[in-house]
Amino acid sequence: MASHHLSHDDPAGYLAGYLDRLARGLPADAVDELADGLTETWRHHIDAGRDPAAAARAATAEFGTPETIIAAFVAHAPGRRIARALLVSGPALGACWGASLITAHAWTWPIPVPAAAGYAVTLLAVAAALLLAATGRRSLRRTRLGAIGGIGIVALDAAMLATTMLVAPVLVWPMAVAIPASLARITLTVRSLPAALAP
Repeated sequence: MASHHLSHDDPAGYLAGYLDRLARGLPADAVDELADGLTETWRHHIDAGRDPAAAARAATAEFGTPETIIAAFVAHAPGRRIARALLVSGPALGACWGASLITAHAWTWPIPVPAAAGYAVTLLAVAAALLLAATGRRSLRRTRLGAIGGIGIVALDAAMLATTMLVAPVLVWPMAVAIPASLARITLTVRSLPAALAP
């Protein structure tokens, strides 16, 4: 969308410039829907007796600033919700697995060092993606990192479960909490991903 100077004396340019600012933080389909509503509101103000320029100013004032609209979309984005839920639940589940691995003496398991290091690096990358998605306020695109982080969490949980079942010599009591919790997190995350991945 081309940039337009926000001149109060040019209603068409003023409205187009307003939509251009929205397009910097929202997908095209969302901007198109807002454009339809903005046009209807503008025409309503014209029908009420305002001149086109005043009607344009009144319509955009009724909608709110582009920054406010973008922030509202971001706050309700599925990716942001996924990220926040996983960040909130992460420490408790991490503690369960930590207790499980310590109790089971996981340092004695036959796991290659590169595999363990790869798991740790992936965990840090996933946590960073979730944090960026959860804290972003001005970019809807940034919230999509929540979906990437969710996919990473599913992969990490699956890897932990598979490693425990295949390598652990015995199942220790903390795993009675950690294993069902990971399975539940996988299920809930997978169910939430389609909305976060939708264009």
